[in-house]
Amino acid sequence: MTDTLAEAEPGTPAGGSGGSGESRESSEFRSGFVSLVGRPNVGKSTLVNCLVGQKVAIVSDRPQTTRSEIRGVRTTPTEQVVFLDTPGIHRPRNALGERTNQRAIATLASVDVVCLLVEAHATIGTGDRFIADLVHATSTPAICVINKIDRAARAQLVDALSRLGDGALGDFDAFVPLSAATGEGVDALVAEISARLEPGPHYYPEGTVTDQPESVFAAELLREQLIASARDELPHSIAVIVDDVEERVTKSGEALLALRAIVRVERESQKGIVIGRGGERLRAAGTATRRQLESLLGVRVHLDVMVRVDPDWQRHPHRLDRLGF
Repeated sequence: MTDTLAEAEPGTPAGGSGGSGESRESSEFRSGFVSLVGRPNVGKSTLVNCLVGQKVAIVSDRPQTTRSEIRGVRTTPTEQVVFLDTPGIHRPRNALGERTNQRAIATLASVDVVCLLVEAHATIGTGDRFIADLVHATSTPAICVINKIDRAARAQLVDALSRLGDGALGDFDAFVPLSAATGEGVDALVAEISARLEPGPHYYPEGTVTDQPESVFAAELLREQLIASARDELPHSIAVIVDDVEERVTKSGEALLALRAIVRVERESQKGIVIGRGGERLRAAGTATRRQLESLLGVRVHLDVMVRVDPDWQRHPHRLDRLGF
């Protein structure tokens, strides 16, 4: 995990356009930005984690888990690819849904390659066709990724490939069947992306796997734990913000990262669901989050968690601004 590099926009090297960055780059080195788009819950976050080689995005089988653009960075000796895990494009029901759609759609024309994900075991629907039309409205090279082949019977996969090959979602530069969960077929996707990269710089320093600051990553991990533990009880009207991060040194000389997280829900009844009987659910989610952070960051972590009620926060633009959406 590294500090955020907010200046690294598609087409702009981290650190600006100074000559020192370009002089270090070999003419053989290639780089670029790749946007992963699709309906909610088609496996974009799982695929980004697989491509990067470690967890940088939270995963849930509940739709619309990803709310903001998350960048995962894959660097090899010959190339660097920055993957944009976008929110699932869907029919919005509130201001939050409208904003997440806008963020996903905005990436289509500003990247080097677009990957449209569909599911191997699901019927192609109007949502898939709507997103495919948005992709085709740009001149960006596009790859159709048929994900979750591990869940599809052979006949389903053959039928899906046949329909897509016949133009069910229009023309793509390539069609790649794979399983983000098992890794099968992912190397083929990497090869297709690599073939479409142009010579370019390192956008991020060696060793960077995401541009998310520790505070955002911690908040997302805690939200993931709460969604997983509450399942049907807890709707997606939950936001987590880490508003205080402090690096300390313990008496024994160990590095300690202290964080304070605030869980926001829309109703008082949801507050009780998040906390759980005797505080058990919140305590368990906090412990699981702390352990993940310690494993990923390599330092001891102290995590304080509070729960607050913020009525109908998803429907008010100024509250979304305040929460960073």
